[in-house]
Amino acid sequence: ESYADDIAQAARQFSVDPALVRALIHAESGFNPRARSLKGATGLMQLMPGTARMLGVADPLVPSDNIRGGTQYLAEQLARFKGDTSLAAAAYNAGPGAVQKYAGIPPYAETQVYVQRIKILHQRYKDSARG
Repeated sequence: ESYADDIAQAARQFSVDPALVRALIHAESGFNPRARSLKGATGLMQLMPGTARMLGVADPLVPSDNIRGGTQYLAEQLARFKGDTSLAAAAYNAGPGAVQKYAGIPPYAETQVYVQRIKILHQRYKDSARG
């Protein structure tokens, strides 16, 4: 599996479940390191330019840097929402402000689908890690 070392290292560094990091990469870019969204998010974990800068990611197209930055951002959301994976995923997708505004998963179709998809992928990657 490509990026396994980068994922493991970032997950260790920021104390995040590697299966969750893998689920986000799958949902965000389908493991395409050159992915670019219409809004300008780039790389495996689809970092916005401002977020990448804030996280000290010089080039979001470098997979190891993108994974480190995206995992750090995910860890920040998990801390903010007390370890709630669904709220952290919603914040990753729609921004923490939207999650706080609605005191939960925002009523955006895209975000609601995203949170469900992360939940399914997270479980799948957890199961496959157990072998």
